[in-house]
Amino acid sequence: MINKIKLSQYVPVISTCLVLLAGVALTAFLAYTKTVMMPFVIALFISMVSNTIANWMRIKWRIPRVLGLVIMVLIFLAFATITVLFITSSIETFMQSADIYLQKLQDTVEWAVATAQHFGIKANEELLLSYLNNLPLFSMAKTMGGGIFSVFTTASLVCLFVLFMFMGRATEKTTLESTIEKQISFYLIIKIAVALLTSFLTWIVLAIVGSELLLMFTLLTFVLNFIPNIGPVISTVLPMPVLFLQYGFDWHLLLALCLLSAVHFAVGNVLETKWMGKGMDLSPVVVIACLIFWALVWGVMGALLAVPLTSIIKMVLERSAPTKPLADILSGRLPFK
Repeated sequence: MINKIKLSQYVPVISTCLVLLAGVALTAFLAYTKTVMMPFVIALFISMVSNTIANWMRIKWRIPRVLGLVIMVLIFLAFATITVLFITSSIETFMQSADIYLQKLQDTVEWAVATAQHFGIKANEELLLSYLNNLPLFSMAKTMGGGIFSVFTTASLVCLFVLFMFMGRATEKTTLESTIEKQISFYLIIKIAVALLTSFLTWIVLAIVGSELLLMFTLLTFVLNFIPNIGPVISTVLPMPVLFLQYGFDWHLLLALCLLSAVHFAVGNVLETKWMGKGMDLSPVVVIACLIFWALVWGVMGALLAVPLTSIIKMVLERSAPTKPLADILSGRLPFK
């Protein structure tokens, strides 16, 4: 009896260790199978959002659910096509203006070296100009072209998975599946709306100051808005080097920086907070940690999917008593007294 009592005291510890070991094994599996698993997860989220919107259209406008799903698939295909065209157009524009950018960089280096020498700082102008002249622009374009092919391949797999998921929508969902789908769909719909609004306002700001590579920055703003905290900062700073090369350090750059900062603050901190409410109930520290973790496992796409993936894990963990303390930690609530 005493041995049984002592053994029962270690059951929570054993269960936690087993969960951690399972997590390590699952991480290795996800990293090894990311070529297939990333399109599958993207298709899963698209399926969730499409199903939620299709049900809403059925209730609100009495559109048949099947027709609603078809409309969502067509919207997704149109968005994927437009995205690939935007990327291709941006690369083509960049390559056409490569010589102009290179000349502007050389002028900037000469100005910076002259300014540094004026303050008594020595700089090797010949070495810097030699490095600029040897920039691998064409190899960069080739790499980006290969990236477009990879995006097209991933989009094809996503479409295939989405079709199979829609075909299997007739099965009845469990309570957990329904809860996860509603929460994740709500989060993704709000994030998509926020990203679209931010991208549109970014396009207006950059059009006002006459920025080059306008479509590329607009698309990057949309994508980076799915990365919490870090994404808006990156999308604000990205156009600044191009504006500096275009106009130098003048009112164009300052106006764009101020307006883009105001856009991201107003949309991200005011509108998104108001629309999202409690959100995914994840601690800010956990959000940063999960961004790093999923970025290491799946790269940039992992960072984009980090929050919904971590939220699904949290919702699954909180359904079981042994793993509920881990879910509380993800929510920022320490289970220890």
